[in-house]
Amino acid sequence: MDNSVTTYRNIVINLLESYANMPSGNPTSNELEEQLILDTQRDHYQILTIGWENGRRVYYPVFHVDIRDGKIWVQEDATDFDLVGELERCGVAKSDIVLAFQAPQKRPFTGYAVA
Repeated sequence: MDNSVTTYRNIVINLLESYANMPSGNPTSNELEEQLILDTQRDHYQILTIGWENGRRVYYPVFHVDIRDGKIWVQEDATDFDLVGELERCGVAKSDIVLAFQAPQKRPFTGYAVA
């Protein structure tokens, strides 16, 4: 296994576990749950918020990160946690981070990898 993929996998898992272990911003809601999903075989990593709030179904990704071709693809970051900044602080080069939530034609202007 490629060393950088193993390193990146550990970094992503540690960051998502850190976020998942933070106290909830809404302690009164016991019908919402954040689920940490770690697929280390296929390198898909997510935190989902699921449950019910005010009689409505809640299901949305908080984070979705994939590792593809030796790069970290940030598919979704619906927080102010600054996942990308944390990846950089952990030693991941900008050239190994793809902002997948940006349109492919805009990625060359982000300062990060295009694919």
